[in-house]
Parts: sequence; structure tokens; C-alpha cells
Amino acid sequence: MASYKDTFKITHNDVLPIQGSLLISEPFLQDAYFQRSVILLMEHTTEGSMGFILNKKTDLLVNSFFKDFQELPQMPIYLGGPVSANRLFFLHSLGETVIQGALKINEHLYFDGNFENLRAYILSGHPIEGKVKFFLGYSGWSEGQLNNEILQNSWAVTHATPADIFSANGDAYWKDCVKLLGNGYKNWTKYPKDPYMN
Repeated sequence: MASYKDTFKITHNDVLPIQGSLLISEPFLQDAYFQRSVILLMEHTTEGSMGFILNKKTDLLVNSFFKDFQELPQMPIYLGGPVSANRLFFLHSLGETVIQGALKINEHLYFDGNFENLRAYILSGHPIEGKVKFFLGYSGWSEGQLNNEILQNSWAVTHATPADIFSANGDAYWKDCVKLLGNGYKNWTKYPKDPYMN
């Protein structure tokens, strides 16, 4: 099995993570949370890092938790990560003028902010498809931990941000993001999700 894995092994691409980077998991990662995951970094400092898994949709809906949302179009919840797994977070492109206290990630993306502002925005009839994404929990790393995982080739890093970030889901999105890394990573998409079934 080791030699089979070596066929697909690629050393990290020397791209350093920054706020707004995507972390793309190597294909051998079998962790229940992070297998074939793509993570958007909300924060990356010397003290630690925080991000959301973009492509793991749950069966839960935001509508189920708020009575005044129940008749609105479905708002799915994604699995953000194992930390604070009972807390709801949101990523959006609405900006600080609509959502007070939102943290700017880059020119197009913002994190959290005043939920009552978002609630009022939704109840006023504004569609949020392609503008807001909800997460339960987040992915976190302590000081130096993420950089060590990158050096161990658990993650490849890219600063590219795909346009479909709000609808991203499943292994197909992971494969699309692997393509952002270049031709050298093509073999990653050919590695079986469960090598023991091959």
C-alpha cells in the first residue's frame, strides 16, 4: 500500500497560507471531517488559524431553527469543522454596510457580523442564494499547527477563490479545487476515496 500511495504523493507547493486562502486536503486524508475537504481560511496569525470546510453539506436547514424562516426557501447548513460544533456561523458577500460588525476576509467575502441584520435582510425579501452560506462549527489550529501540517503535506494551499464558493459541495468541488493547483496535482483526483475497496 505504501508504494501505491507514493505514486500519488506530491510535496507541498510552497504557497504559504494567508487569510482568504483555500486549504485543499491531500487525497489520503481519511479523517471523517477533513477527507476530501476544501477549507477557506478566515484567520491565519502567529497565534493560530481558523477556517470553514466549504464542501460538506449537512441535512440540517437554518429554516428549522427559526420560526419566521420556515416558509422561506431552504437555507442549508454546512459542516464548518469540529470546533464549537453547536454554534452557527455564516460567510457572506453582503459587506459591512448590510451586516454590521462583519469581518472582511477579502474584497468579496465577509465572516459573521450582526445576525439580526442578516435576519432583517432575509425577512425583507432579499434572496441570499449565492450570497450567504451557513456553517455549524469551524476548523481551528493552534500556534504553528497548520504550518506543520502543510509541511507534512496534509494540505496544499492556493490563493485562488472559485466563483461558486457559496454553492460548493461534495467531492466534485474538491476535484475542481485540485485543478487550481496545476497539472502536477492531476493524480490526486485519480486516487480512490477508499483505497481498500479498490
